[in-house]
Amino acid sequence: MIRRRGRKAKWICVVLLLFAAVCCAVPVGSAISAYVALKTAAQEDGGIAEGGSAADIPARMLAAYKKAVQQVGKHVPKCRGMRWPILAGIAKVESNHAVGRKITADGDIRPKIYGVLLNGSGAGGNTTVFEDTDGGKWDGNSQGERAVGPFQFLPSTWEGVVEDADGEVSDPHNADDAALGAAIYLCGNGRDLTKRGQLKAAIWQYNHSGEYVANVLGWIDQYTAAAKDPDLTNVSRKVRTVIEAALSQRGVPYSWGGGNAKGKSTGICCSPSGKSGTGIKGFDCSGLTTYAYAKVGISLPRVAFAQAGVGRRIPASLGTLALKPGDLVFFATAPGRDATIYHVGIYLGSGQMVNAPKPGTVVRLDGVNTMSGFAGGARLL
Repeated sequence: MIRRRGRKAKWICVVLLLFAAVCCAVPVGSAISAYVALKTAAQEDGGIAEGGSAADIPARMLAAYKKAVQQVGKHVPKCRGMRWPILAGIAKVESNHAVGRKITADGDIRPKIYGVLLNGSGAGGNTTVFEDTDGGKWDGNSQGERAVGPFQFLPSTWEGVVEDADGEVSDPHNADDAALGAAIYLCGNGRDLTKRGQLKAAIWQYNHSGEYVANVLGWIDQYTAAAKDPDLTNVSRKVRTVIEAALSQRGVPYSWGGGNAKGKSTGICCSPSGKSGTGIKGFDCSGLTTYAYAKVGISLPRVAFAQAGVGRRIPASLGTLALKPGDLVFFATAPGRDATIYHVGIYLGSGQMVNAPKPGTVVRLDGVNTMSGFAGGARLL
């Protein structure tokens, strides 16, 4: 399993005013590489958005990740801390969860997913020649090696960890088999993946790249946040109304300039990255907050940085522990200067927020720490 992309960059987001001013969006955290962000944005997010899941994972792939977690202990009894967000983080970076492919009830993925031919040509970022090891059995090419399946195993690596997840022939192009193989490989001889250092070591083993490790960790943290539903037992009626209104929109597409006090709407053109919302009915970040707070009779300005001027401002210097459920949470290119605020979410507690992150995604739960430039919050209730 070798990642052959070393491109390292960030999206740079600026506050943009277009007709009705709208909210800017950036990738989820500086750890997420520009390549993956752009790749993700180019595809439709699908799947499910309920608690214990994540909106950009097809239901059948999520089932494979969860099944692998249940089974891995039979093969690596000493492994601790394997959980589905770990597998989802790997698969997100390697294949975007096989989005766009057909996944059968048995887990077979068609068309099959092949990486570039590793012949040192430079295509796809590969500069090292990998001689054929499988005669084309898994990668369909006897002239060299290609990574295969949703977890992008090299055929030689797959043969070393191959396990049967479905009671039939193990196949890296099968969601269940590939997820279990990845879980076994990440577990090693019995890692404790609850420990951050050992989790990093497992991801490094998967691909010897510091950028890759940071990238995958960013997605793991995001999916971990999405797997938890907020505890709303000790909040006021108005706070609950705001949060439930925002949560009810999970899975709705991001639309640049979309959303208002009445709900989702078609957006406008164009985001700083050139993404248009004109054909998408949904929300951008400030559109979502405008909608949720309208449910309790609070009218918010349309743009994110202006929303920071409503209610009691909570300085970034106080940290996230100063936030309470229902607070607006802000992100800025220069924290401390509210004019540079580019993004807003609704805080849920336990480090989570309801978020409309960026073009190409959907409304979802994210960790506050998955976005850069924490700029404090505002308490309206």
